Amino acid sequence: MRLAPCPLRRLPSGWRATLLALSIGAAAVPAVAQGGEASSLDALDPTLSSQVQQLTLQASQAVAGTARVEISLGQLDPRLRLAPCQQIQASLPPNSKPWGQTRVGLRCVSGPTHWNVYMPVTVKVFARSLVAAATLPAGAVLTAKDLQEAEIDLAAAPGAAIGKPALAVGRMLARPLNAGEALRQTDLKARQWFAAGDTVQVLAVGSGYAVQGEGQALSNGLEGQTVRVRTESGRIISGQAVGERRIEVAL
Repeated sequence: MRLAPCPLRRLPSGWRATLLALSIGAAAVPAVAQGGEASSLDALDPTLSSQVQQLTLQASQAVAGTARVEISLGQLDPRLRLAPCQQIQASLPPNSKPWGQTRVGLRCVSGPTHWNVYMPVTVKVFARSLVAAATLPAGAVLTAKDLQEAEIDLAAAPGAAIGKPALAVGRMLARPLNAGEALRQTDLKARQWFAAGDTVQVLAVGSGYAVQGEGQALSNGLEGQTVRVRTESGRIISGQAVGERRIEVAL
């Protein structure tokens, strides 16, 4: 016997509600005890699905959000044979991904044998963002005409989706995009804010204070990357390239 896939309803108030719901470990799912030394979770599926839906909906009422979320439960390994259980707790395991292909932990807390298994879950998060208006080659410098807005699944691929044209126009594509494909941060080449040897502004930021000075870049300053700089006193420090001839150093 095996557990059949059981899709959950769409949630109106964002993926954070889903995470909150799945991480409520105190919510227990009653199980129907089955005879024999081992049994599948087949009889638990309707109850489990209903309980997770209820938790999600309760959590969504307390969490603001506009994204449209869809959740579907996958299947447990059909080879699993689990001891009968009278009560199961559902929770989101620590360090689990918040969306996309993730999993929900199921723990038997009342039965002859306590066990833990994980059920695969697919979380889709839909929102409007920028997509390619036509097929674009790698190396293309984006213009406003190259982009249009459409609803996409934010969880369908790694990299943050880009929703504002100002963050993309003038940037160069690191890989080709098909028409209708979402534009993400990982699709853009990193900007070079300065070159090795340039004089740069150095902003050192500490707890409650900031100190500004100048230095000489010892390597090219690529957006978001760490760069080494020689200060006016001759000291070599490392910071992050954050803008045109600017780096920030965390103290």
